[in-house]
Amino acid sequence: MRVLVVEDEQNLADAIVRGLRRQGMAVDVSYDGTQGHEMAMVTRYDVVVLDRDLPGVHGDDICADLVASGALTRVLMLTASGSVADRVEGLQIGADDYLPKPFAFDELVARVQALGRRATPAAPPVLTIGDLVLDQAKRVATRGGQPLDLTRKEFGLLEELLKARGAVVSSEELLERVWDANADPFTTTVRVTMMTLRKKLGDPALIETVVGAGYRTRTPQ
Repeated sequence: MRVLVVEDEQNLADAIVRGLRRQGMAVDVSYDGTQGHEMAMVTRYDVVVLDRDLPGVHGDDICADLVASGALTRVLMLTASGSVADRVEGLQIGADDYLPKPFAFDELVARVQALGRRATPAAPPVLTIGDLVLDQAKRVATRGGQPLDLTRKEFGLLEELLKARGAVVSSEELLERVWDANADPFTTTVRVTMMTLRKKLGDPALIETVVGAGYRTRTPQ
């Protein structure tokens, strides 16, 4: 899941980013509305965690522009005001959910995960192919009943390929969905991570390379 955090309180923003990354999400961050607006409009995020009172471009305007663009991105709006009127106004602007500060981090994570499921075509919480089982909620994967010791990036690659249900997924798409904005688009990190993932999955192979196009899963014969 790709998430953008736009929050001008840097300590809070960094804490949110660290916490979401620990949940296996690819997270970018902006500390002002001007940059956040540009990032939100250029990159396809599943969820934007958006502070309402931002310097530069106001959070309301970022939210309104996302809605007007027709993007599937879901918006979780944060605000220091917890009044009912304020929440209603935020939702009327187009926010999908609203969370007043201060908040419990576990609740933030749960809300981001719920919105992320709404941002993409529905996929079952447990993905399977052959004897491989991947539980998206519990963040665990097994093959033949044995747990797989996957890194966050390996798990993310496998998750994206399984969600594609046999369709080809390009390296560029995998880089966008699993890594964040700091990833070098010319790096070999996807190929290297795919190599280690394949080794951990073992035989028979579940992932094949489509030359010049990307990768896809295949059901073992």
